[in-house]
Amino acid sequence: MRVLEFKVEGKKTQYAAIDEAIRTGQFVRNKCIRYWMDNKGIGQKDLYRHNTWLRAEYSFVKDLNSHACQASVERAYYSISRFYDKCKKKVPGKKGYPKFKNFSRSVEYKTSGWKLSPDAKSINLLDKKGIGKLKLKGTWELWRYDQKLIKRVRLVRRADGYYVQFCVKVDVKESLEPSHTNIGLDVGIKDFYTDSKGGVEPNPRFYRNGEKRLKFYQRRVSRKKKGSANRKKAINRLGRTHLKISRQREEHAKRLARCVIHSNDVVAYEDLRIKNLVKNHCLAKSINDAGWYQFRKWLEYFGQKFGKQTIAVNPAYTSQNCSSCGKVVKKSLSTRTHTCSCGCVLDRDHNAAINILRRALGTVGHTGTWIIDPKAHGESTSTLPGSGLAEQVGSLK
Repeated sequence: MRVLEFKVEGKKTQYAAIDEAIRTGQFVRNKCIRYWMDNKGIGQKDLYRHNTWLRAEYSFVKDLNSHACQASVERAYYSISRFYDKCKKKVPGKKGYPKFKNFSRSVEYKTSGWKLSPDAKSINLLDKKGIGKLKLKGTWELWRYDQKLIKRVRLVRRADGYYVQFCVKVDVKESLEPSHTNIGLDVGIKDFYTDSKGGVEPNPRFYRNGEKRLKFYQRRVSRKKKGSANRKKAINRLGRTHLKISRQREEHAKRLARCVIHSNDVVAYEDLRIKNLVKNHCLAKSINDAGWYQFRKWLEYFGQKFGKQTIAVNPAYTSQNCSSCGKVVKKSLSTRTHTCSCGCVLDRDHNAAINILRRALGTVGHTGTWIIDPKAHGESTSTLPGSGLAEQVGSLK
């Protein structure tokens, strides 16, 4: 699958119609969640039947395309099934009980309710919400793809405008010449990552650099009267500043991951649980600012696209074990140099990157598995003797 995104141009009445469609999709989803809460044990077919009743009961729901309503039902059922899966797997912590949405940003259409122009420079929404024809702004060459391959169309509202996303069913795999090199990556806060060859990538710290500007716009929001037009403008300006920072972080992770995949045949990294790491309030802001999850996501995507192997290893003791003799050398976070009695003296992150690569190269029994996050998936790695590890972790081939 490939997702192509365009910014749309329209009139204020069309933007208001998009907002109404988004609210209707949110209404259908919340009603399905309420119906499931009142009737535990029902399945997806029962939710589809409830959607049919909603369309007969409420005229504004009937105005939305039937496939868009079905997509909202599928969103509700996905949150329900994910909750049940976590309960069955006995995932520690909260299981993600389905909640009502107070603010949605998108509405999704399937294969009906929309029509592309012959030159693929505009899209016409055909339901009774009154959205109509929207111009597409972007550099993707959508006309190259057959319209039958477009399986989903999503309208998205962001702080800087409205966007449309096309989910195209095409093969994105490409072939690259083997580079005959392997690399292990240890992500950090001081440096974005340190590899097993001693290379260091600096941490850009986009949020820290833009924090002063964010505080300025946050103060402007606080000074405005609640419910006023000026407050809405100030909130929008603050949202656009946040959006710029998030896009900078995402683009940095994407470019870096592509370079790493192009340069290596095997890439090893830690299977970190960011949700647990940010519980440390002293480091939470810096961890979120680094964007480790985005980097891992793009590593696995480009690994699949270019046929390279990416392996996630258990992070336990990667910083404490000596990469030369394997002896455990205890050290706190403030100790940045690894010094062992065998004579090995390395930077702490460099030592960890070597251990990560060695643990990944010891992979045996390659069997496809899914770990907790469905976006990060793959194979199982072996447990090295004397490492103190009791379980296997997942990776991606």
